Formats: sequence, C-alpha cells, structure tokens
Amino acid sequence: MELDVVELSRLQFAMTALYHFLFVPLTLGLSIIVALMETVYVMTNRPIWRQMTKFWGTLFGINFAIGVATGITMEFQFGMNWSYYSHYVGDIFGAPLAIEGLMAFFMEATFVGLFFFGWDKLSKVGHLTVTWLVAIGSNFSALWILIANGWMQNPVGAEFNPVSMRMEMTSFFDVVFNEVAQAKFVHTVSAGYVTASVFVLGVSAWYLLKGRHIELARRSITIAASFGLASALSVVVLGDESGYAATHSQKMKLAAIEGMWHTELAPASFTAIGFPDMEARETHYAIHIPWMMGLIGTRSLTEEIPGIAELVENAEARIKSGIIAYDALEQIRELRDDAPADVRQQFEDHSADLGFAYLLKRYVDDPRTATEKQIALASNDTVPTVWPLFWGFRIMVALGFSFIALMAYFFYRANWKGMTFPRPMLRLAVWMIPAPWIAAELGWFVAEFGRQPWTVDGVLPTVMSVSHLSVADLAITLAGFVTFYSVLFVIEMSLMVKFIRKGPYMDVPETDVWMAKHEHRLRTHDGNVPGANVTPAE
Repeated sequence: MELDVVELSRLQFAMTALYHFLFVPLTLGLSIIVALMETVYVMTNRPIWRQMTKFWGTLFGINFAIGVATGITMEFQFGMNWSYYSHYVGDIFGAPLAIEGLMAFFMEATFVGLFFFGWDKLSKVGHLTVTWLVAIGSNFSALWILIANGWMQNPVGAEFNPVSMRMEMTSFFDVVFNEVAQAKFVHTVSAGYVTASVFVLGVSAWYLLKGRHIELARRSITIAASFGLASALSVVVLGDESGYAATHSQKMKLAAIEGMWHTELAPASFTAIGFPDMEARETHYAIHIPWMMGLIGTRSLTEEIPGIAELVENAEARIKSGIIAYDALEQIRELRDDAPADVRQQFEDHSADLGFAYLLKRYVDDPRTATEKQIALASNDTVPTVWPLFWGFRIMVALGFSFIALMAYFFYRANWKGMTFPRPMLRLAVWMIPAPWIAAELGWFVAEFGRQPWTVDGVLPTVMSVSHLSVADLAITLAGFVTFYSVLFVIEMSLMVKFIRKGPYMDVPETDVWMAKHEHRLRTHDGNVPGANVTPAE
C-alpha cells in the first residue's frame, strides 16, 4: 500500500509538471522574440514591426496566463503530497522558490500588464523597456526554479544536522552556482527559444500557404529562423555540458541513458542505437560510435565512465556505510548532548552515505536489521528502468538535430534566396510545430525519471519523501488535476487557434525599399512564395 502511495504521488506530480511545461517553453521563447520585434520597431519606426509585436504578444499573453494557472498548483503539492521532503530539505529548496516569487514572478506579472495596456500611455522606449523586463522576468523565473531543481540533482552547499534531523544550507553561493543547475538553466531556456522559434516559423508558414498576412509572415520567418538557428545550436552545445556535469554528479543516470552495463576501457563508445534488456543486463543489437561517449562524458581519452554493474556494487558498499551512520545517528538522538565523541565521529565519517541507508526503508523499518538480501535489493533499486531513458534521450537528440536543419534551411532561404520558400518546406514547418514540445517533455522525463529512486540524489529516497495520504485521496486528486488541466489545455489551444486564424487586426501596407528591390523576384518566384502577389489589404 505504501508503494502505491509513492507511485501515485510521483504520477500526480509528474502529470501536473508535464502539463505545466507545455506552456513554459513558449513563454520563455516568445517573450524574447516579441522583445526583439519591438526593438526593431523602435529602431526603424516601421508600422509592420509594431503589428508583429502586438500580434505575437497576444499569443504570448494567452500562453502566459494559462502557464501561471497551471504552475501555482505545483508549489502547493510540496506541502500536500511531499510533506516529509518539504520538512527535510525545505531550508535549501524553499529559498530559490521564494526568490523566484519575489524577484521574478512579481516583476513578470507586473510588467506584463503594462505591456498590453501601455501602448498609448508610454513612450516607445518606455514600452520597449517594459517588454524587455517581461522577457527578463520570465527567464529569471526559470533560473530560480532550475536552481532549486538542480540542487535536487546535485545537492551541494548543504549538510545534514543530526540535532534537527534536517538538511541545512551551508553555502547559498554553492547552491546558486551549482554546475548542474547552471547547465540545466541555459539548456532549458535555449530549448524554450527553439520551441517559440518553431512555433513562429510554423504559424508564419501557414499564413504563406494560405496567402494571408504575407509581410508579417515573411519578417516573422526571418526573425524565427535566425533566433531559432542560434538557439538550436546552443541546445546541442549546452546539452553536451549537461552530460559532462552528469559524469560527476549522477553517474547512474548517465550509465542508464547510455545503456552501459559494464565499465568500458577509456575512451568509452557511444551507443547510437540498441535495445536495452534489464533482465539480461545487456543492450542487444547495439551500434557503437567509438570514443564519443568518453569525449562527451569526461573530456578526455583516459578517464573511464563507470557502468551500471559497478555502480550497483558501489551503492551496496555505500548502503553498508550508511547503516553505520544510521546507527550512530540513532545513538546521538537518544543520548543527545551525552553522546560519546567516538559516536559523533563515527557519524561524521559515514554521514555522506546516510541517504543510502534510507533506501532500506522500503524493505525494513530499521536499516540496522536489514539482511544481505535486502541490502542487495536496495542497491539494485538505484538502477532506474533503462529502456525509457535510453530511447527518450535518443528521440530528444534526434529532434534537436532536426531543428537545426529546419532553421538552417529557412535562414538560408530568408537571407540568400529573397524570402522564397517552396510549398513542401512550408508544410513541413507547420507539421513541425508540436515537435519541440515533444523534445522538451522528453528532456524533463529523462532528467527526473533518471534520478530515481531519489528525490534528492544520494540524500533522500522518494519512498521516504511522501505525505501520509491514502490511495483514495491520491487517486481522486489525480483525476481532478488531470481533468482540470485538460480543460485548461483545451482552452489554451482554442484561444491560440482562434487568434491565429483571425490574425492581426489589419495588415500594414509595406511599400518600402525592400519591396521595390525584390518586386521582380517575387513576381518570378510566385510558385515558391505562396501569396506573393496578394495585395497588402487582401
């Protein structure tokens, strides 16, 4: 029954997080794209760029509102479903969340109102400043949330206090500049930029296919392709940095993603494709790329990456060390100030492994009474299910490279082919709109599922983190959340589709130098650029 509570609690948080993250990437990316468009408007004073800013800003506003509604619930879940987790690590985890609310969210929420209602009340530069503050606030919000999440992946700057029985912060600087948190932040926001770029590109391609809002669509494609190409390239580079950080902090996750069952001689090869088998502890029909994993994971040709089997053996040793820490901790709790110095020293010597002793709580109330079989079971629990991580990571990577190709193609056509776009490629751009969301959700799945069985890696197992709730409580609230979030998702999609079909209020005529210069090319490439001869007023 307890395991059912744990799994349902995980599922409930996973569902709310995945729903919420449907809206976050587009918010992060659109806020920057809209700010870039308004910057061009202020610099050139051309009405088309104001129209673009207001149109894409409207879509940003719809997405932002739904994102806020779905995000607030998640923070309450820490108290509802994960009360022991909140008690155990609240001193550290709560700090960045509080800063996110005070510094980022309030700024973002305040200035988003000025963005929509300040067009005729602020100067051009004043309104542009507001727009950039909205964008900065959105990205600051992501920064502090990812600092909190990064600490769960790599718990630095904190230590366990045997008196309070909680984790306590020792260095706020280490928490903020945690290498995992920083890598996650830049990787996640870059993925959001790609998401928004593909969205703008796809919607603009749809307008060209329909022969509507031609000038808005062409310029939007130029912005989306340029910004998206830079972002897609950075996602790959920063994803590589995340892999390098995982080599130090989450070796088991990295081994599971790679399907590496045993330590290979350095430099390790990368498994491009294969079929992991948990029972046989091997990856069938594997195709390897020599040296690649070693270079990604260690930046060297001599350092080994440990395999799953060796990491399980290490976990077993750490569980036994953790039992010693647990025994000393129980004596300290019982004797308090009278606890002998050698007992306190014993705890200090083994305290880093205390979390591994807690893995035994799944099988026995007192880890000190665990049998060798239970210790072996607990050590095997440190291996997450390999095949979903293996394939989830590879699908995500494949989609990432497809975004680079898509953006590079449209960047080339926009800048060197006079903005002429073949209809098949425009259709492809439309069909690609959902792909960044799939990649982003897979990225979060790999990050969070790969951390199991830990809530805080190496410190607090998931099985200990949950609240004392019944299965019925969790099942009812899970159904309620899924229903409510599904309704919000339908509302979001309906509003977005409605405003996209409607388009901007009125097309802005463009008879500028660019149009005059390319008039002949547009006429001769009418087969490639749908609607090239459509008049601005349609």
